[in-house]
Amino acid sequence: VTAATFSPDGARVLTASNDHTAKLWNAETGNCLQTLHGHGGRVTSASFSPDGLSLLTTCDDGIARLWNVASSENFCSLHGHEGA
Repeated sequence: VTAATFSPDGARVLTASNDHTAKLWNAETGNCLQTLHGHGGRVTSASFSPDGLSLLTTCDDGIARLWNVASSENFCSLHGHEGA
């Protein structure tokens, strides 16, 4: 695990990992709720939007991704960082 953060309401935990995924967990039970796939390298950071409806992940591949919490959809990929 390279990073971890609580959701704004404290009910969930978002983790980033060397295994190229980010995971969303139930903070009370510890159950994995979602696994986010799509990065081509180590996920280095993960955070919630202020309203808790979206997630932001970054990766060694130089791409930042935005995810919808409800659907796990990667709705935006931000390219452009070189030399990652």
